[in-house]
Amino acid sequence: MKTSRQELQQFFNQLLSPEEFSDYGPNGLQIEGKEKIYKVAFAVSATMDSARQAVENNADALIVHHGLFWKFHGTRALTGSFAKRVFPLVKNDINLFGYHLPLDAHETVGNAASLASLIGVEKHLPFGDYKGSPTGRKGTFDTPISAKELKIKLSKILNKDILLSSPDEDKLIKSVGIITGGANSDWYLAMKDGLDAYITGEMSEHDWHESKEAGVHMFACGHHASEKFGIQSLMKQVQETYDVECIYIDSSNPA
Repeated sequence: MKTSRQELQQFFNQLLSPEEFSDYGPNGLQIEGKEKIYKVAFAVSATMDSARQAVENNADALIVHHGLFWKFHGTRALTGSFAKRVFPLVKNDINLFGYHLPLDAHETVGNAASLASLIGVEKHLPFGDYKGSPTGRKGTFDTPISAKELKIKLSKILNKDILLSSPDEDKLIKSVGIITGGANSDWYLAMKDGLDAYITGEMSEHDWHESKEAGVHMFACGHHASEKFGIQSLMKQVQETYDVECIYIDSSNPA
C-alpha cells in the first residue's frame, strides 16, 4: 500500500505536462522528502496551516496548486512566515509537489474543467492564452441559463457570494469561458471569442465596468474558491491509480 516519490512525480509529469507551460514558478517537486509514500495530502495552497495539517495527519507528501516559490517573490530568506511553511515539511520529511498553470488548464482534472463540469458545461475546449498556452476551458450550455440563475448556481456550488458584472442579469447565457484564480483581466478573451460570459476568481474595479460595457457577463468567484475542485479532481485520479491513502485539507479563505 505505497508508491514512491519518483513514481508520483512521473505520474504528475505525464498527466499534467508541466514542460508545456511558461509559468510563474517551478512546477513539480519543490521539497524533497521521504522516498516511500503511503499517505498523500492535497490542498489548494502550501501555507502554514496546510503544512501543519499534513504533519498532524502523518502525510508523506503534500500536493498543492499554489506552491512555495514564485518569480515575483524573488529570492527569499527562510525566516518569518515563509519559514513556518517550509520547516514543518522539511523537519518531517514530507515531499511537496506544486502544479500551477498545468492544473489550471488540464482538460479533465484542471480547475477550469472541474468547474465547467459542475455548472453543466460538459463539452469544453481549451481557452485562454498565457505565453502561448491555454489556461482555461470554454464551452456551451445545452440549455441556456440567465446570468442571474448562473450566479445563484455558482454561489451554491462554491458556498460563497459571487460578484457579477452584467449588462442584463435576465439575459440568457449560452457560451462561457472559464479561467480560475487571478485571471480577471482575461475577460476580453471571452469577448474576442464571441462568448456570452466569463468566469474567473477575481475582479478589479475597471473589469467591473469594462466587461459589462462590452456586453460580457463576468463572474468573480474568489481566487481560492474557484480553484478548490482541480486539486480534488487530481486527488481522485491519484486514488484511482495508486493504493495510497489520500486526504483533502480545506481552508477558510474568502479571497
